[in-house]
Amino acid sequence: MHLNNYDAIIQTADHTVRQAASRNADQIAESLGITVFPTAFKKQKGAYKVIERNRYVFLKDDLPDIMKSIVLLHEIGHDRLHRKQAAEFHEFNLFDMSRSRMEYEANLFAAHIMLPDEEIIDYIRRGYSVDQIANMMQSDINLVALKAADLSRRGYSFRPQDYSSKFLKG
Repeated sequence: MHLNNYDAIIQTADHTVRQAASRNADQIAESLGITVFPTAFKKQKGAYKVIERNRYVFLKDDLPDIMKSIVLLHEIGHDRLHRKQAAEFHEFNLFDMSRSRMEYEANLFAAHIMLPDEEIIDYIRRGYSVDQIANMMQSDINLVALKAADLSRRGYSFRPQDYSSKFLKG
């Protein structure tokens, strides 16, 4: 199901956290029955695929821990938001948000799980930069900026943050 409603993505992410009783990417994958395989990708960071109703995430085997969590949550986002389209994914270069609404949605899903609203709001109101917040929360600057933009969309008043829509791309 291709979602067009950002609030539905946030609700799905919240439900996933409650269901797994965790924000940890590995624990979420395990609780959802998603098999994770380290893979010797050259450029791409990850891929999601459904094969005979079994769900798999393939992760680049040499990713730093922070990026591994982000990519895994992104791929779990595809599982939760786009499972029916997974059979259509032929080339697994899936992170360029400028070309695909599904990639944006999976990134928003990952940002919402990895970066709880309350913490981000507190850091922003205390005057921390996106870079500082990313360092403190062990995340990526672009994911934090995406989260801040979503909070603004939801009615919070913040100074706009810049981010690259291609931050997970090769």
